[in-house]
Amino acid sequence: MSSSPAHSRTASAVAAVERAMAELRRGGIVVLRDADGAGGLVIAAESCGPRALQRLQGLAQNAPVLVTTRRRAEAIGMEIPPHIAGGMGETNKPITIDLPEGVPVDVILRPHESDRTGRHVALRHLSRPVASHAPGLAQSAIELAKLARLLPAVVLGPLTRDTGNKRRDWAREQDLVYVDAADVAGYEETASRTLQQVAQAHVPLEGAENARILAWRPSDGGKEHLAIVVGEIDTTEPVLIRLHSECFTGDLLGSLRCDCGVQLRSAIAEIAKHGSGVLLYLAQEGRGIGLVNKLRAYELQDDGFDTIDANEQLGFDADERIYAPAATMLSRMGIQRVRLMTNNPEKIAQLERYGIEVAARVQHSFPSNGHNENYLRTKAERAGHLL
Repeated sequence: MSSSPAHSRTASAVAAVERAMAELRRGGIVVLRDADGAGGLVIAAESCGPRALQRLQGLAQNAPVLVTTRRRAEAIGMEIPPHIAGGMGETNKPITIDLPEGVPVDVILRPHESDRTGRHVALRHLSRPVASHAPGLAQSAIELAKLARLLPAVVLGPLTRDTGNKRRDWAREQDLVYVDAADVAGYEETASRTLQQVAQAHVPLEGAENARILAWRPSDGGKEHLAIVVGEIDTTEPVLIRLHSECFTGDLLGSLRCDCGVQLRSAIAEIAKHGSGVLLYLAQEGRGIGLVNKLRAYELQDDGFDTIDANEQLGFDADERIYAPAATMLSRMGIQRVRLMTNNPEKIAQLERYGIEVAARVQHSFPSNGHNENYLRTKAERAGHLL
């Protein structure tokens, strides 16, 4: 049976973003175009090698610039004029910085490197931020880097405006990966809508022997989300559920820096005690910034930053997670009303935004273990988590 045009367009859009993410991670150049025809060549700053940068310089119509988020620029001590997008009083929008010839791209990525006066090394080389020629394009470039689980900093080589929509053909001629900005903006929710169950198996768990694991995969073949189903679900009543974002260090290694491992195991045991329920294990490590960036944030925490400030020092928002995948899985399992085990009001709001009724909140918190006291305090005082 053939796919509908709308389905084919969705699958094509998701695949294009996935290819662009992979290209950034390997240090390649991506051609990005927005709906107004503004275009640019993009390389992730942390994977930008000299050969790729040289090619970008040869293809771009104007001198390449560095693009990063306001918080990342402020973290290295840059003063951002109020008239620049992302200046004081604005959200974490991207800002553009001239990149003088001969300056290494990764100066923007060195969080600890200072000269003898204590001034960050980047400030010796980089000028003050300038207004972007295409703020929307810069935003899309940063979002693409985030989706690739890379630091939100890119080299952007401006291209002339493409009023005839020929940029895709040009990219193909240059053997470059092409992606539309609109597809980048809609990727997370589009991928969530394409989730399909691809496997399930009975897996007896400690504390919940009557458990099944259902694996869900998006159409782009990206990371799978899991549903751990305990007992027999009665969808005529609110189902007891827990949304748990993966945490390699806490869930698998038993890290004491967070409370993730104990939350995971206790939630499964509590669901089993109740008789039935679902734990959704979501592939969004480190509040959505990925494992490598979480480890970078840990390094900053060792220097005195709390968990939120550390993420923001790297240039991310305090929490980059989305819960559209959770809502999709619940809906396709026939679950529309839930009792949600959480201390995070944002999870309640997000599920209800996507059409899942939260009939009740079930408290789910644990005392400090002596290593995560500051972490738990930050979640309560700054992220609004309930005790």
